[in-house]
Amino acid sequence: MPTPPPLTSLRRALPTIIQGGMGVAVSSWRLASAVARRGQLGVVSGTALDLVLARRLEDGDLDGSARRAMAAFPVPAIVERVLKRHLRPGGRAVGVAYTPVPRLSLRPGRAVQELTVLASFVEVWLAKEGHDGPVGINCLEKVQMAMPAAVYGAMLAGVDAVLVGAGIPRHLPHLLDELAANRPTQLPVDVAGDPGGDHVVAIDPPDLLGPDLPALDRPFFLAIVSSEVLAAYLTRDPAIRPDGFVIEGPRAGGHNAPPRGRPVRDERGQPVFGDRDQADVGKVAAVGLPFWLAGSLGTPEAVREALAAGATGVQVGTAFALSSDSGLTDELRERLLALLRTGDLEVLTDGDASPTGFPFKVAQLTGTLSDPAIRSARPRLCDLGYLRSPYLKGDGKVGFRCPAEPVAMYVKKGGSEEDTEGRACLCNALSADVGLGQTRPDGREEEALVTLGTDLDGAGRLADLHPDGWSADQVLDWLLEPAL
Repeated sequence: MPTPPPLTSLRRALPTIIQGGMGVAVSSWRLASAVARRGQLGVVSGTALDLVLARRLEDGDLDGSARRAMAAFPVPAIVERVLKRHLRPGGRAVGVAYTPVPRLSLRPGRAVQELTVLASFVEVWLAKEGHDGPVGINCLEKVQMAMPAAVYGAMLAGVDAVLVGAGIPRHLPHLLDELAANRPTQLPVDVAGDPGGDHVVAIDPPDLLGPDLPALDRPFFLAIVSSEVLAAYLTRDPAIRPDGFVIEGPRAGGHNAPPRGRPVRDERGQPVFGDRDQADVGKVAAVGLPFWLAGSLGTPEAVREALAAGATGVQVGTAFALSSDSGLTDELRERLLALLRTGDLEVLTDGDASPTGFPFKVAQLTGTLSDPAIRSARPRLCDLGYLRSPYLKGDGKVGFRCPAEPVAMYVKKGGSEEDTEGRACLCNALSADVGLGQTRPDGREEEALVTLGTDLDGAGRLADLHPDGWSADQVLDWLLEPAL
């Protein structure tokens, strides 16, 4: 049985509560800070942080928070270049579009890596400012091409934990080891049509930032998985072994692992999950590493039950996403809470929405891309590209495609037309969730698409306790009082 790793990277005993790393900046630095100040693991979303920083600057950085963090970055010349390109004093004029940021690739240019490293540093630095509580960053395995730069920027800011899901993150331990030593390294990248190919995305910290780099702590690594089988696989080999697991069930928000066995859908088109899709907690515990349970566990009773089953604690998303500290726009939050109070808020598992092909939880909210008519009416385009996939072209070169892009374009790239049906542009929609949606030339604003967990019991009970809404502190008060 493997020996649990030292806990120095979290600077204290492991937390009972992990706050989920949700969406594009829904799990913002403000939310992560509020949770970490209580000694629990506050988590920032690591998805599209380059876009988040660029657009916050173009909106004027009116409270000065981004520039306050940037002043602490060890290479002022990088800060100056990013500010020169993106800062708009006073913010964008009405109807003015955001400046495009370069899209991800296997060979990212210096400007791309500088912006990504700086953006990740800013988000984590702000989350850690003014306290010594533990802060983590959540990255998607599906967004491999951004991961080395995003993780390195977080480590420069002293991130305590890295959490990775939506795939099999077997290469992360090595990546973290190398980045902690400021060594040039690379991360393998999956390329469709060339499973045995030697495709990587590289980062060279001394070349990117200069030779005088600060000593870095190696963060705690938590793999987000859905089964005891995958947990056991990752534990067998020390080279790919994480420091712990988040075991996420099919009722969790965001992306879910596809159901095992033959695909079946219910009368509403939702993928059907069965007993095989529930992890065997006893077998997970037998692996011998710390683990947290996730998915419909946002109640005091669920915390107690998880602890009794041998878990270190639970990961909670929905209650924090709906809190006043999350990055959701006030308008979206109030609409969601209004439906929650009346019992009319519904979350469905959409098997088609995500370009990744993974099931994705979608809150049913009028005026958003949860409405099939609005989704189909949106002009198809892929101008952000965080979820586009590399594929091997006929000439042996690597191209990129996304099933949410124009159908003819996707098919021309060798994709199946069937794979494009029902897809939503999550990159643009999730940016709109936090008030960073693009303005199109015709004046149209990108529509939002909100993801929450299926089980709203915990959120509903919080709404009864706090009819005017709640903070992250109040979520923790409720969850932890019976357990501690």
